[in-house]
Amino acid sequence: MLIFTMPTIKTLLTNATNILSNHSDSPSLDAEVLLGFVLGKPRTYLRAWCDNTLTDEQIAAFNALVQQREQGTPIAYLTGTREFWSRDFTVTADVLIPRPDTELLIELSLELIPKNQAVKVIDLGTGSGIIAVTLAAERPDTQVIAVDSSLAALNVAKLNAQQHQLTNIEFYQSDWFSNVPDEQFDVVISNPPYIDPDDEHLQQGDVRFEPKTALIADNKGLSDIEIIADKARGYLKPAGHLLIEHGYNQAAQVQAIFNALAYDKVQSYRDLSGQPRVTYGCKH
Repeated sequence: MLIFTMPTIKTLLTNATNILSNHSDSPSLDAEVLLGFVLGKPRTYLRAWCDNTLTDEQIAAFNALVQQREQGTPIAYLTGTREFWSRDFTVTADVLIPRPDTELLIELSLELIPKNQAVKVIDLGTGSGIIAVTLAAERPDTQVIAVDSSLAALNVAKLNAQQHQLTNIEFYQSDWFSNVPDEQFDVVISNPPYIDPDDEHLQQGDVRFEPKTALIADNKGLSDIEIIADKARGYLKPAGHLLIEHGYNQAAQVQAIFNALAYDKVQSYRDLSGQPRVTYGCKH
């Protein structure tokens, strides 16, 4: 008599890790995240109940996700979520995947935004809304405007604001400042496209699947930064703050742009990897 045994969680994870070993920098983690997603369980559950077996439907769903990951699809697009600043955000293929580097923008902004004060902030190119939503949540007295030229991206940002029950954010579909209310802001913040169209990294890793309009800018990746820095002067209050994220090798060029536009106190700040990632300027 033949005895057929269903694969255990441990076996499924081992097989998936082997499959992904040549396609991911973290194959074991990827396998656990995907199986946890299918089961609706945390990764700790997978270790505690590693000898449990799954249904045919669960195994099929897991295998389908592993196959997509093997082909390069980012984990965040497969699960539809990514954590940022200790909050879960909905992520779709219409927006960039939130990255830890961008938390530097949050840290710097929170230092500039007083608590319990009605400060006005605008987030240009909001994408999934991680910056706008985080600042609105951390500083509930702040009025935040979130802007994106992509309606699909803006809808994701709105969904994230709703999920975190925030009411102090307004959303505008706009090409930078072109459709923004004629207001004065205390802080202008942006993580704009800053990758050179010829950059070889566009053919590697997760960025292959991310929206190119949110990644690429002309003039060696600097054209959108130039526009934002120039236009922001007309929307910043006196002594208002401009913060822009950029590539690790663009700090000198971005500082030169800020200085040419007569911003004060221009300086760049380093991210968790020690790379210059954000440049600051104060309106004169």
